[in-house]
Amino acid sequence: MTLLDGRVQRAAALERAVLRLGWSERVTVVSERAELAGRRPELRGRLDAVVARGFGPPAVTAECASPFLRVGGVLVVSEPPDAAATLSRWPGAGCAALGLELVRVLDAPFSFAVLRQVEPCADRYPRRVGIPEKRPLF
Repeated sequence: MTLLDGRVQRAAALERAVLRLGWSERVTVVSERAELAGRRPELRGRLDAVVARGFGPPAVTAECASPFLRVGGVLVVSEPPDAAATLSRWPGAGCAALGLELVRVLDAPFSFAVLRQVEPCADRYPRRVGIPEKRPLF
């Protein structure tokens, strides 16, 4: 398992927890922005799943997460409680640009969007640090 956080203090707290729990053999903590880590050869297109809290608009979360996924991998993102609104937050064309497709929305007891990586994420993604937020794809 790989845990990623762009904030050094939070990544350090994760690292301490991993050590305390004795999980160092199977859990790696990466302290780096997703836009940078998503370009690392050892991480890009290698993960079966990415689980993310909605840390920004869906387009930002998708662009930062999809480079990590292998084809067939899934992205699970926490969503606001209104499942109907969730469907419109993940437009097909926008997701397709990243190689993703919305599979389903889970809404009980909490809301999650589940997307599948159906083709490799294009090499141009993720864009430079901060650009996904400034100019979201959808």
